[in-house]
Amino acid sequence: MPAPRKYPLELRERAVRMYRTAEPKPVIRRMAEELGVHHEALRNWIRRAEADAGERDDRLTTDERAELAALRKENAQLKRANEVLRTASAFLAAQLDPTRPRRRGSLTSTHAWESSASCGN
Repeated sequence: MPAPRKYPLELRERAVRMYRTAEPKPVIRRMAEELGVHHEALRNWIRRAEADAGERDDRLTTDERAELAALRKENAQLKRANEVLRTASAFLAAQLDPTRPRRRGSLTSTHAWESSASCGN
């Protein structure tokens, strides 16, 4: 669950709207003081609004950020699924072909037990 936002969405939208409609553009630091927000927070809100409006190419839009987060989550899930499948595949391969040489430390490695049993110990 994401952390709660420090500033309400309504305040963010109003601050960005005030900045964008002002002529000449106000000093962000002074405007932030008047609104009671941190100047870097206001600067980030403005940059994000400019990116969403297609005015900036150096930042991701809100939609692109959401898509990137979803793709990263899906990628992590697929990596976990691949690891499970890889482990299951190795296990089943060892069960189907017992003469197949086993890697040291594998899940089905009973080589040490078999060799000690064949020595009569």
